[in-house]
Amino acid sequence: MNNAAIEAKRQREKQIVAEMIRLYCRKKHGQNELCPECAQLLQYASQRSDRCPFMETKTFCSNCRVHCYKAEMREKIRIVMRFSGPRMLFHHPVLALRHLIEDQKEKRRLKKNEF
Repeated sequence: MNNAAIEAKRQREKQIVAEMIRLYCRKKHGQNELCPECAQLLQYASQRSDRCPFMETKTFCSNCRVHCYKAEMREKIRIVMRFSGPRMLFHHPVLALRHLIEDQKEKRRLKKNEF
């Protein structure tokens, strides 16, 4: 995978996470703009993605062998994703379907490599 493809993948991942955090904040905190806590989480997630050395081979952080999020931030992003994940299909169907397809491909690849 060349650098341009890796960067495009990184940007798609950041876009999905940003939309999930925005959806969570809008529904849970009742604001159109990100609240300070959600803005901090988005900034942290973006920084983690920018520094990820495994971007070429991983699909999602949940499938990564190294968890680079601090425990507190990892729990926050987990809560956001549990809430926003199912709702993404209604708010951002293209992103949600792409995410589901990539997730299924990754699960098959990981299962295949177990044997």
